[in-house]
Amino acid sequence: MEIRALIFDVNGTLIDIETDERMEETYRAIAHFLTYQGIALRRGEVRDLYFQIMKEQFAVSGEVYPEFDAVAVWRELLRRYATDYTRSLHPDKLHQMPLFLAEMQRGISRKRLVPYPQTHEILAQLKTRYRLAVVSDAQSAYGLPELRAACLADYFDPIVISGDYGYRKPDPRLFQAALTKLQVCPEEAIFIGNDRFRDTWGARQVGMKTILFCPQGNPGGPPETEPHYILYQYADLPRAVEFLAAQQ
Repeated sequence: MEIRALIFDVNGTLIDIETDERMEETYRAIAHFLTYQGIALRRGEVRDLYFQIMKEQFAVSGEVYPEFDAVAVWRELLRRYATDYTRSLHPDKLHQMPLFLAEMQRGISRKRLVPYPQTHEILAQLKTRYRLAVVSDAQSAYGLPELRAACLADYFDPIVISGDYGYRKPDPRLFQAALTKLQVCPEEAIFIGNDRFRDTWGARQVGMKTILFCPQGNPGGPPETEPHYILYQYADLPRAVEFLAAQQ
């Protein structure tokens, strides 16, 4: 069967990113911002509340591979600690504040965000022959902006982000969501990712061929996570796709 679509993971596959969600500077800035909204919390309190509410989300999820909702975490924190002054703020500002806090937290905690070498050139080449999509474990609050910041977003449609679904890879429903939106069957798509368990095993569960991106070398793993092809640099991706397509 002909290969019609290529589906990509993002962080560690398309984008070389480093973040530190526990960075003290992040919660200092957020705590200072909150004082202007009538909420007095110390940086450590903000950090601990953030992770506490996230843990509460996971506890009630019921999913095997649960995903949290960063915007909902900040919305709940604001609800719990809002003062009369906070509640007197303009409704539009109150509505937007959880999203703003999620974006600010991610932006301050981010240390590096660059596409891997040759990513743009190879994607532009592949897009002339295949439909390209994304399945990413992320939050829309920052996953989509980071794709745009790396000038990659326009290559992909659809973009499936786990935070919008409440579960994450390797849950097969995320891969199936992309296939459904693409209107292709699993045998007509290849998944490219950097994680043997979440990406390779997850995609294989729905019947897709898989390419494991290993710029730092092959880490190895159990047989069920073995990819169909191992890729060490983006320049070789078209060749990898052709190799797997010839085996259909």
